Amino acid sequence: MKRIYQLIEKNLFEKIFLSNKPGKIKGPLPIITISREMGSGGKPIANLVAKRLQGQWKVYDQEIIDEIAKESHLEKKLIKSIDEKRLPLAEELVAEIFGRRFLNLSGYYKHLVKVLSLIGQRGYAIILGRGANFIFPHALKIRIIADMNQRITWEITNENISRTEAVRRIEDSDEERRMFVQTLFNHDHKKAHHYDMVIRTGPNLTIEDATDMIIELAKRRFKI
Repeated sequence: MKRIYQLIEKNLFEKIFLSNKPGKIKGPLPIITISREMGSGGKPIANLVAKRLQGQWKVYDQEIIDEIAKESHLEKKLIKSIDEKRLPLAEELVAEIFGRRFLNLSGYYKHLVKVLSLIGQRGYAIILGRGANFIFPHALKIRIIADMNQRITWEITNENISRTEAVRRIEDSDEERRMFVQTLFNHDHKKAHHYDMVIRTGPNLTIEDATDMIIELAKRRFKI
């Protein structure tokens, strides 16, 4: 699989950053955050939500966010896609959420938080993971979970791996995500009260069902 930076020359990030600039809205711009367990269908749900909402909505997953945080020219493209009057709000958001604790964060975490705050000021974003629900209080905050057996089955099917490897990947992912949120936000990302809605996907609640629910809530929340 090609690394993201190898795809930049094919205009992947131009599509994300420079197309369909959002209109000037005085209040907080629409954002949907999706926290998910590996193997629960969070990423395909995010992509389907963006496809059905159309227009200005973009999906920012962990790989894209991390790549922006590492590449200065990608950050500049992101900044160009934001109304200049909204740029100071990104710094205000970081100050309000972290206060003096921001100074004690590692360089990587500082830059990651900055990138997330910039994405928030662009708006019309569906942000997968990275604890984004703890940064944007006005966002529609969703968590996607699934029974362990269902998660294992989906990983085996989608990644063409053994059951042992699927279990290992899921356990490693669960621990990495727990540590990330605990370190950066000092919260337990599994607690339901951090979200507007927790959806358990599986045989009785499909990717399409979850998408329908999120879109209905988004239309009500953001009046779109």
